[in-house]
Amino acid sequence: MFDYKSKVIDIDKALGTVKSGDIITAGMAAGEPVEFLMNLHRIAGRVKDVTVTNCLPTVMGEYLTNFEKYLDSFKIDSWFFSPMLRKYQPTGRVSFIPNNLHFAGSKRNAAVHTNVFAGLGSMPRGDGRIYLSGSNVYECMTAKLADTVILEISPNVPFVQGDCYLEWDDVDYIIESDNFPTTIPEAEPDGKDNIIGRYIAELINDGDCIQVGIGGIPNAVCACLAHKKDLGVHTEMMTTGIMRLMRCGAVNNSKKQVNPGKSVFCFALGSLELYKFMDGNPHVFCGDGAWVNDPYFIAKNDNQISINTTIEIDLTGQCCSESIGYKQFSGTGGQSDTATGAQKSKNGRSVIALYSTAMVRDPETGGREEISKIVPLLKPGAAVSLSRNDVDYVVTEYGMVRLKGLSVAERARLLISVAHPRFREELLKAAREFGYVG
Repeated sequence: MFDYKSKVIDIDKALGTVKSGDIITAGMAAGEPVEFLMNLHRIAGRVKDVTVTNCLPTVMGEYLTNFEKYLDSFKIDSWFFSPMLRKYQPTGRVSFIPNNLHFAGSKRNAAVHTNVFAGLGSMPRGDGRIYLSGSNVYECMTAKLADTVILEISPNVPFVQGDCYLEWDDVDYIIESDNFPTTIPEAEPDGKDNIIGRYIAELINDGDCIQVGIGGIPNAVCACLAHKKDLGVHTEMMTTGIMRLMRCGAVNNSKKQVNPGKSVFCFALGSLELYKFMDGNPHVFCGDGAWVNDPYFIAKNDNQISINTTIEIDLTGQCCSESIGYKQFSGTGGQSDTATGAQKSKNGRSVIALYSTAMVRDPETGGREEISKIVPLLKPGAAVSLSRNDVDYVVTEYGMVRLKGLSVAERARLLISVAHPRFREELLKAAREFGYVG
């Protein structure tokens, strides 16, 4: 019988475990430790150069929202930027960790040592095992290597089945709270999203296994799949859209070769409705990101479909999905993992979706202008999130083309055909100047 009360401490004692120069690694998405992060700023007066390692932080603690006030006390290293991290990157105290998601934990742990791991968990099971709150991208791996492990436990945290748990002896301290996992608003698909969603849905057959993320385009795709049958899910992210497909019966995971009957993911982020749906649900499985997003494991399911978005794509097929020029915008996440994994799958397919244009501010005039997102060259400093060697289908609101196996000349002409009509002539001119086409 485990002694639960022996490890319970208050927030002050939990914060007291952090020393100057320490590296804190926090759980991500539904696994962010809310109480710990909301109070972290309180140690600023006694510590310096504490590094917070995170991924797409959504808990709006003061250490983050008022980061400039605490520059001497905190630094942030992140696998995936949020709006707040983009805002504070110019301070020089916020830095991106390049990664492919399935290697995020192992490579980071090989490079630096975590002093304090803080995460969010559901109430302990009868044997003391504590299941993390629907996120295991790097969490369990890091916790087992950390000097100190602090878990925030709340009755409002879902019990999510999978290998996302820590044994009682792995945990040093417990903070009790009544917090819910962090939520994000759901993006409502617009006209372009719905057009793109219909193109992608036409590519997906009954019995296929899908990977989708969040945003207007993925939500539109999910809405278009409600009439499908026997779909499976093997995805990095469990979303509200996937939940709806499970509820309506379009997803039942009956045709999967691996983990049949279960929607497999390595982190969840969405609505409270999603978290309630996952609570004790035997048809969802939160696995370790090291295998869930391993391209070779993804490929074990036949008919795997990967659906991702990008910021811009050049005429050869290089996709920049995480930066605007040299400025980090988000992260690579699992885009490369899932795109290559899907193409290794028997009859697998990979889709990159984007609007044909974007409205951006002219730095000289301050006005907004429309630019093409299909470009002759990526912006200087742009990160290539998905190499041109690994691109398959590309879709905009003007159509869908397949680049896999094609020459640069063939790719350039196809990409121009799905660009906004206003920009096609100048794209063709650039392709001729570069010698891509005759």
